[in-house]
Amino acid sequence: MQMTTLVQVAALTASLFLGVAAASAADLTTVQTTDGMVHGTEANGVISFKGIPFAAPPVGELRWRAPQPPAPWSAVLEAAEFGPACMQTDDIPKSEDCLTLNVWRPAEASKAPLAVMVWIYGGALAHGNTAQYPGDAIARQGVIMVSMNYRMGRLGYFAFPQLLEDEKTELFGNYGYYDQLAALKWVQANIGAFGGDPANVTIFGESAGGGSVLSHMVSPLSRGLFAKAILQSPGVPSARAGSLPLSSLDDAQKIAMDYARTLGIVVDGKLGLTRLRAMPVESLVDDASAAQAVAALSTGVPVPGFSSSMIDGKFLTDTPDALLKAGSWAKVPVLVGANSADLGVGVATTKDELFALFGDKADAARKLYDPDGTADFDELKVQVLADKTLVEPSRHLADLVAASGEPIWWYRFSYVATAAREQQKGTKHGFEIPYTLNVPAALVGNKVSEDDKAMGTLASAYWVSFAKTGDPNGENRPNWPEYKPGAETVFNFGNEGTGVMPDPIKARLDLWAEIYDQD
Repeated sequence: MQMTTLVQVAALTASLFLGVAAASAADLTTVQTTDGMVHGTEANGVISFKGIPFAAPPVGELRWRAPQPPAPWSAVLEAAEFGPACMQTDDIPKSEDCLTLNVWRPAEASKAPLAVMVWIYGGALAHGNTAQYPGDAIARQGVIMVSMNYRMGRLGYFAFPQLLEDEKTELFGNYGYYDQLAALKWVQANIGAFGGDPANVTIFGESAGGGSVLSHMVSPLSRGLFAKAILQSPGVPSARAGSLPLSSLDDAQKIAMDYARTLGIVVDGKLGLTRLRAMPVESLVDDASAAQAVAALSTGVPVPGFSSSMIDGKFLTDTPDALLKAGSWAKVPVLVGANSADLGVGVATTKDELFALFGDKADAARKLYDPDGTADFDELKVQVLADKTLVEPSRHLADLVAASGEPIWWYRFSYVATAAREQQKGTKHGFEIPYTLNVPAALVGNKVSEDDKAMGTLASAYWVSFAKTGDPNGENRPNWPEYKPGAETVFNFGNEGTGVMPDPIKARLDLWAEIYDQD
């Protein structure tokens, strides 16, 4: 009798446990992470979890240290609001305590784990925040999207020498990249609980976010954390070392030392570092905007105290193009491209100064860019510097990936919102993002057209398909062939349609390739 009672109790306990587990599984808005329970918000077919800490606040003694694990929490964390942005000059909610991430997933349960897309925002490594980039429209297409904050400016890329002495066994200097790395590790440890597949993670980003993706592609520390990569107008760093160069460790340390002197810190070593860590965080952000960072790239004179990306010997052991050429990279499928009126970095006030950038090929450049001498200078400058900075390097990256034997898709984004076509001749830097995230109204508000919406649906579908399967094609979309080196064509997202077309600027890009390759 006693045995029967025990069996009955055990059976009842098991049934209650299974019932609780089933109820928990059905409640997709509540998820147990490695650090504590989080509760999200469901709306319009998507569940979002915002402001989840993935690292300890990088303040006090943790300022300028690799991210440390967050303190676990016992109560359920209400993950309804974005965390503050990391410190920058922008007038937005921000804090030095900023290392949080966000997760969006479909509200409907899936029988199989979902593909994961991890977004890294751009901003010259000096500004940006996750609240700018909603993930709802991506998640609604049957994937999980994640985005993270990371340290920027002097708080994210700083190499005071004592830091290297203190952290011989830790990561040093590229703190913003280490934050991204910590977030990718969090995804591996936790995304399964949200219904995601840790073996099918795509990292994607634009501008410095695309450069961050490139950095993870070649970093030995990021191996195994992602399965595919999408790079939109990647820069800082670039696939061309001569386009947007990295700082050496020696240069980065000198930049930090010189900056400390401007703050009145004339002592080195531990005392100097202690005083730097005691500085009000607002003072460390002054005069380090994204515009100043881009201007510094143009002139070659760094923003005081901000070294940007550096070859630290651990995360980045060499330039991305050198590592790609050596085959020392993640070897994953890649999708990369740039825009038709993208960002250019460089200084020129006249046509003669602009064409002097081509050295002994200046005459050949004039024939390609300004054959009759009547081109508007401002427009000409955009074309020349964009080709140099982002467009040709994106094709070069495609060449290097193809040479490694990995599948690669290369694009150009030329679509302009219908309401902006009279004022805007091409797609400016970053203006493809509202389409690849399928939020076209972000550009023109209530002036968004049906064509704009259709482009958002189309472009984001290519991105999501690539994340799911490693191939952007499918569902009767125009066929996007894999890129082959030397191709005469480009896959263009344009006002008149999307598909393969003869590349109208191939000769210009070939000329830049000659110049880069002879250096």
